[in-house]
Amino acid sequence: MKIGTPKEVFEGEARVAMTPESALALQKLGHECVIETGAGAAAGFSDATYKAAGVKVVKTGAALFKAADVVTKVRPPNDTEVKRLRNAQTLISFFYPGANEELMDKVAKKGATVIAMDMVPRISRAQKMDALSSMANIAGYRAVIEASNNFGRFFTGQVTAAGKVPPAKVLIVGAGVAGLAAIGTATSLGAITYAFDVRPEVAEQVESMGAEFVFLDFEEEQADGAATGGYAPVSSPEFREAQLAKFRELAPEVDIVITTALIPNREAPELWTEDMVAAMKPGSVIVDLAAEKGGNCKLTVMDEKIVTDNGVTIIGYTDFPSRMAAQASTLYANNIRHMMADLTPEKDGVVNHDMEDDVIRGATIAHEKAITFPPPPPKIQAIAAVTKEPTKVKTPEEIRAEEDAAFKAQSKQQVMILGIGALVMLVIGAYAPASFMQHFIVFALSCFIGFQVIWNVAHALHTPLMAVTNAISGIVILGALLQIGSGNWIVVMLATISVLIASINVVGGFMVTRRMLAMFQKS
Repeated sequence: MKIGTPKEVFEGEARVAMTPESALALQKLGHECVIETGAGAAAGFSDATYKAAGVKVVKTGAALFKAADVVTKVRPPNDTEVKRLRNAQTLISFFYPGANEELMDKVAKKGATVIAMDMVPRISRAQKMDALSSMANIAGYRAVIEASNNFGRFFTGQVTAAGKVPPAKVLIVGAGVAGLAAIGTATSLGAITYAFDVRPEVAEQVESMGAEFVFLDFEEEQADGAATGGYAPVSSPEFREAQLAKFRELAPEVDIVITTALIPNREAPELWTEDMVAAMKPGSVIVDLAAEKGGNCKLTVMDEKIVTDNGVTIIGYTDFPSRMAAQASTLYANNIRHMMADLTPEKDGVVNHDMEDDVIRGATIAHEKAITFPPPPPKIQAIAAVTKEPTKVKTPEEIRAEEDAAFKAQSKQQVMILGIGALVMLVIGAYAPASFMQHFIVFALSCFIGFQVIWNVAHALHTPLMAVTNAISGIVILGALLQIGSGNWIVVMLATISVLIASINVVGGFMVTRRMLAMFQKS
């Protein structure tokens, strides 16, 4: 079948749904590729690169729709493109069916099969087709870059001859894909990063990326993300009030706020109110990634950048992925390529639209002149529900009993070792001379003490103990040096060997300690 990509007609859209690289992969599935002239120019892909990849270039969008069996796009089709669709033709693009019921009805009446890339279910097998996550990842990264471009200082702290520069404080509201991308970018630039999310299970992800998770002093448990397909759930009024109170507390301290909070098929929740903006320092920046759905900030203006009376810059752009068109097009084209791989399981160039498949069924919103939105819930949950078993708190009596039992077991083991050692000493003492026994007993006690001190230490603490072992080795060297002057050649030889081995241990210990300390130095 022929897969075609027209030039995007939405004003300002620079992305393209097919790249030369993805075209090569589609051809390996048995398909032919067609593209409208100039479709990839804004993303940096010329017609010549498409031709070199074996893609046929047609002059107009009308010719493209006529030639292609499968049409791949970025934005939802406009009225002209809907009229060009024909029966049994497949359209793959972002569609947002919950907000485009009239458009969905039109394409269904045309008999076209529509796969909405924004409806790909969030299950493990479908991650490679998750275009929303791909674009959110770019939006989160680009939001920090836009914020730094409008922020008048360094992100990282500096101490220079000209003065000291404090690090910027960045607050990320929402720790989804976009939020985590923003956290990674902000921390890599050296900012002190804070993050908040209504899902407490993401706290570990936030902290693992070097940011500090903002916890609320709120006892009511929030809904599990598994119940909402991996998205943040709707908050209760009480939780919302506690949330806003925390933001009001943070507003005077932070320099940059990036809001990413969105709930599917709903207006963006208002999280950053007008009084919070007024409390921020002059020169601060707010980047609202939810501007297209009304914005998380009260003062956000869609597709515009404004500056408030107190000098706070609020950015409400909705085209962050398009501002990185080459990267966004590459990722989106790969998402579509993986979708086509599922639609072409035999790799014979024939599309098999299996409505029993969780991913294909979930993303299909129109098929055989019928609207198939909303889809049934997937058989597999987006996130495995976390079952929290209650932690049993031990009573003081139980703790005391466990300590007594452990003490008795340890004492019994030590008594057995000492008993066996004393028996061995008696046997050796019955035959060995007294001068030998004096030194042998000291040797045995040294081994016992060394066993108790070193052997029972956890493996994670062995490296810090290197300094102690160096000290012990130093004592060994000192004792051996005193014995080198002995008149007995055996003693001299043993003392020399002791000095050599202990010296190697000391030098190696210092090298290991030096490497360990270097791990904690920024330089």
